[in-house]
Amino acid sequence: MTRSISKTTAVDRKAGRAPRFESYDCSEGCPVEAALEMIGGKWKGLALFHLADGTKRFNELKRLAGTVTQRTLTKQLRELEAHGLVTRTVYPVVPPKVEYELTEPGKALVPVLMALRKWGLEHALPRRKGAEERS
Repeated sequence: MTRSISKTTAVDRKAGRAPRFESYDCSEGCPVEAALEMIGGKWKGLALFHLADGTKRFNELKRLAGTVTQRTLTKQLRELEAHGLVTRTVYPVVPPKVEYELTEPGKALVPVLMALRKWGLEHALPRRKGAEERS
């Protein structure tokens, strides 16, 4: 199986990076790779998880994420927006008010995120008493 580096698409130009491949129709696993390329990134999963509860302002997402820098969170949210998973609404007020929310394709990821949370509780975190009850 050979793959070629693609030309930058409009979505990826907007996101600020080139996609890895021109197409993802090379094998059974390619849709997984394509999906992971869209949501992969240290903070994207957390942002999507917290947006599953509803619309959030930028600073609220930053607080929920923890140690992420403003620059990094902004970049990752812009990439999610470019891929059509979140919408960004800017209100013309001072100070600026920016809100993010999941789009329909983003909402379709919520069951996947909840399954990842459950898997993380069961396999990625040290066993804690009561962890099963909270999931």
